This record gives sequence, structure tokens and C-alpha cells, in this order.
Amino acid sequence: MTQLRTVQVLGGGSAGSSSHVRSLASGLVARGVRVTVCAPAELDRLYDYLGAGAHFVPLPRLGDPATVTALRNACIGADVVHAHGLQASVRATLALSAPSCGASSGGLGPGGTGLGGSGFGRPGSGGGRTPLVTTWHSRNHLDGARGGVQRLLERRTVRAASVVLGTSSELVDRARRRGARDARLAPVTVPAARGPVCLHDGKARAELGAVDRPLLMAVGALERGRGYGTLLDAARSWRDLDPQPLLVIAGEGRERAALQRRITAERLSVRLIGRRDDVAELLAAADVAVLPSRREARSLLAQEALRLGVPLVATAVGGVPELVGDAAELVPYGDSVALARAVRGLLEDADRRMDLAAAGRVQAGTWPTEDQTIAHVLSVYDELAGRR
Repeated sequence: MTQLRTVQVLGGGSAGSSSHVRSLASGLVARGVRVTVCAPAELDRLYDYLGAGAHFVPLPRLGDPATVTALRNACIGADVVHAHGLQASVRATLALSAPSCGASSGGLGPGGTGLGGSGFGRPGSGGGRTPLVTTWHSRNHLDGARGGVQRLLERRTVRAASVVLGTSSELVDRARRRGARDARLAPVTVPAARGPVCLHDGKARAELGAVDRPLLMAVGALERGRGYGTLLDAARSWRDLDPQPLLVIAGEGRERAALQRRITAERLSVRLIGRRDDVAELLAAADVAVLPSRREARSLLAQEALRLGVPLVATAVGGVPELVGDAAELVPYGDSVALARAVRGLLEDADRRMDLAAAGRVQAGTWPTEDQTIAHVLSVYDELAGRR
């Protein structure tokens, strides 16, 4: 039997999609599949796809015409190409529509969007073309002209895909509205932290400066839409608590300077600690985890918090309610009063924290395992490869 070969494509590479591809590559290689990962070079340094047994092809920056050429060459001979996220799907669709892949080529339009030609073919529609699978890991929200471009790209890429996998029911419904011929729910379970993790670890709390006071933890890129402005509003209202809790935010992004200016000006008990590779250990040391985002599908923070038994307060957006069930306190996005009240309530009620901790572990037990996630994706590949 011929060995199956798949190409995994990443664009910007969020933490969730990048971790999933690392897990997928390792699991597929262990099952005898040849895997090539095509992604920006920095992602291999962070996630070590080569260490997972995959071949790695670095892609040029977004918008560089050489990207499509590099990806087209990497896809020659592949049985299935799997793109993760919208940027990656645009690149993969253009690459598979190029002449060497059996269709006319369309150039990159303004900003590298692929709008400038006929390059958005239907790779999975027959004629021996390589099937394209695309996974929607999350939903970005853009307004105005940029939002219109995003919707157009979504329509064109899902119609070019043989199968669209959505990590939440909301994303599956969205793909179908955009015209996907075959959209399926495929919850992605990111691997749990390796090795034992100590809850309320005194060393971690001492490092963060929360030995004798409550520790709140948020994790994620410091970007608009992540709800950090609302979170700082809530932090301002916690100043009357004794002892005053410390809010620690792990992550980097364009909003860091603005957030730090506000923290300093308002003398908020908040620390920005940058990107960390020990998030599980820091999260395990927290009394409460906070997820204030505007858009989420299968949040990494929510998964880690529930697995570890750390009480979670999160916004009731996207796939969060489906992911956490009754095992978290849910609040509306942008409502600092509700967010502050939910956190305060947990800090003042140890029994409720214990109940949520237990419920979180139970809820986490309902999610597919890493092996089940890999097996499901492989079944999709086998199905598509068998059609050719």
C-alpha cells in the first residue's frame, strides 16, 4: 500500500493552530504518514516540527509572491493538503490552482489576498487535483472594507476546499453560510502539559509576586478584540479588596505599550509578563483564570484551566459555551461590571471555586483525546485520498 503523504500549511500561526499541527504531525508520522509542514520559519523554532518527524518547508512572509511558488513545489505529489486558518487557506488554494497542479494560475491581488486573478479554483472537485482540507480554528472579526475582503476570502477558500473542518459548531455553520460543500465539526484537543503540574505552586506565585494575595491569570496575544481594556476596567474595581488580587497577563502584541501606560497611570495591580513557555505552570498557580475575548473557538486557556481544575471566568462568545459547558462562569463580552462581579464572587467563595474545579475536570474528560483528534483527521485524509 502506497504511503500517504500530506502537506500541512500554516499562515500567521496562532498558538492553537500551531500546537495542533505539531500534535498532528507527530501523530501522523507515528501512523506511517509522510508529513510536510509549510509555515513561517519562526514557527519551527517555536514548535519543532522537524522534531515531530515532519519535513519542514519555510515560507516567505505574507504577501511575497515567492510564497505560492514555494508552497506549490512542496505540494507536488501530496495526497492531501491541509491548510489551517484563512491565510494558509488562501496560500494553499492559490498553490493548488497553479499550472503545475492542473489549473490556471491567478496572481496575488492587493496585499497578497489572491483577489487579482482566477487562482481560486476547486482543488477538490475532481480531475485528479489534490484534495484540500481547511480547518477554521477561530473566527476573526474585521469591520468595514477589511471585513468585506475577509468574507470574500472565506467564500472563495471554503468553496475550493474538499472538506472544511470547524473546531466549533459556530464555525461549521459559518463555513456552510459561506458556501462550503462539506463542512464538519472537528473539535481540536491540544495536548495537555507534559509531566506533573503543581496547583498553587508556591515558587511560581513567589516569582509573580502573589504569595500573600489572590492571583488572577490571563493568557493571549495583546491585540484588539482580546478584551484587555475591559479586564483593566475590572481590575480597577478590585482595588477595594483586601488583600488586593494581582492580575498577570502572559502574551505579547501591538497593544502592550498602550496597556502598560494605562496600568502605570491608573496604578493597577496588573503585570504584563510577555510570552512564556511555562504557561501551564503559571496557570496552575492561579486562583482564577480569566478569558475576556471577543472571539474564541476552542480557547487554549480554557482547555488548560479546566484540565488543571483552575476556576475560569470567560466571555460567552463563539465556541466557549460549547467548550466549557457549566464548568465556568460566563459573562457578556465587554461588560466590565459583570466580569468584575464574577471574579470577585469566586474570590469570596472558596466552595464555588472547588465546585468549578471539579466540574472543569469532568468537562475536560468529555473532550476528544489527542489520539482521537489525530484519528479523526486521518480518516478524512483516507476518505479523500480514496476518491482520487
